[in-house]
Amino acid sequence: MPVQKKYSSLISELREKLKDCNTAHDIANIKSEYLGKNGYITNEFSKLRNAQESEKKKLGKELNILKSQAHDIILNTNIINNKTEERFVDVTLPGKNAFVGSRHPISITISEITKILESHGFTPVTGIEVENEYYNFEALNIPESHPSRDMHDTFYVLEDKLLRTHTSSVQIHTMLNQSAPLKIMTPGKVYRCDSDPTHSPMFHQIEGLYIDKGINFCHLKGTLIAFIDEYFGKKMEIRFRPSYFPFTEPSAEIDIRFKGKWLEVLGCGMVHHNVLENVNINPKQFSGFAFGLGIERLAMLKYGITDLRMFFENDISFLSQFERAE
Repeated sequence: MPVQKKYSSLISELREKLKDCNTAHDIANIKSEYLGKNGYITNEFSKLRNAQESEKKKLGKELNILKSQAHDIILNTNIINNKTEERFVDVTLPGKNAFVGSRHPISITISEITKILESHGFTPVTGIEVENEYYNFEALNIPESHPSRDMHDTFYVLEDKLLRTHTSSVQIHTMLNQSAPLKIMTPGKVYRCDSDPTHSPMFHQIEGLYIDKGINFCHLKGTLIAFIDEYFGKKMEIRFRPSYFPFTEPSAEIDIRFKGKWLEVLGCGMVHHNVLENVNINPKQFSGFAFGLGIERLAMLKYGITDLRMFFENDISFLSQFERAE
């Protein structure tokens, strides 16, 4: 039989078989029969190796046309012969249980933290996640030589565009657009090149900023001690450790006594005068404090979660343990 006539016959047979399909499963079986690993058309391709060199190019082209044609016919087949059986429905039977979804622990934690900070006068502010180097680094007194600006620590989108490494960039935008005094918190996603049981390349952060006349370290301590006690629902044993951040001076980290161990929960400090000057705020008139904390970190402590990656695996058995959605 001539090749073209054989291919035409295959297409005709395919069309006839598809007419008898009643379900999507039937169509899938036909597709496998013709285009599967051992299908009719697939076998025709395997015969090419035995064809004469002068004919291989022509036969290969015709086979590709045949395969494409068969694929389109199968793809565009509608199930028109599918018969549905009439079923009796007893409307007096009780309905099936409707399960209400649960809130994600990250959403719960963000809600709890923002509610506490709002009670202390902080206003939520959000911003863009793709930033330039000025707002993410330079305006925050982070020099060009700082290791956090390296490719292995920061996700660069373009030469000078990056995924923000902290929500401090939102504070810079806000201070440039609003005059002091101001009291804000900046919840949102941040990105860093890190991934292990306690770190994720994307995580959530909330930072706080309070700028006004006469603000000092005592205001910072009082605010954060009250926040931690309210979040954990009891009086916590807390210690402040001297630390270093380019955008605050002096700087500190806060540890809490948790199950017999000291655990770091957040960083804080008095806003550096260079940062205030960069946003046109006179450091001789105004001062302020800032702090930043990881949402996942606090959620892990509160709920006893040991692997941060569980937050992002969408495991229903894990998520269903948390508060029901309202």
